[in-house]
Amino acid sequence: MCKLIIFSAPSGSGKTTIVKYLMEQNLNLAFSISATSRFPRGPEKNGVDYYFFTPDEFRKGIEAGDFLEYEEVYTDKYYGTLKSEVEQLLSSGRNVVFDVDVVGGLNIKKYYGTRALAVFIQPPSIEELEKRLNSRGTDAPEMIQARIEKAAHELSYASRFDVVVINDDLLKVQQKVLQIVGKFLSE
Repeated sequence: MCKLIIFSAPSGSGKTTIVKYLMEQNLNLAFSISATSRFPRGPEKNGVDYYFFTPDEFRKGIEAGDFLEYEEVYTDKYYGTLKSEVEQLLSSGRNVVFDVDVVGGLNIKKYYGTRALAVFIQPPSIEELEKRLNSRGTDAPEMIQARIEKAAHELSYASRFDVVVINDDLLKVQQKVLQIVGKFLSE
């Protein structure tokens, strides 16, 4: 039976970099592309990085029951996981990896139970997180401030995850996560 691995973290904690590393390993993984109503950042492409919807299209999908989980993270900025995406990946015989916000991650874990491993990637500090977000150069200062405020709240969810990993040294963290995921998949 295929399994699910959920990665959640405050924005800028390094979860996407860690997920990309795992996808390059020989673990029979398929990435679940999330849906969002925000605009693409930089080189992001529809159907590759996210499925991009307008806020109205996203709300219609919610009403139709198209989402396994969703959240309005900021006003008119929805994120969610399409049921059809996950079912298609599972039916292809591969383990599914998620890169989702903390509430979405916990909802997916609740839905799939022990078939899913929920991993929380924690930044070493809020100050380091702010430096990382600023160095991206993708968000306006007021958006970075909103992300920092949200991060403080999201950190309070860490204890609800199966595993918490502090991302203070990316290479060591990648190896640690590879070991954790490998063990989970072999159980």
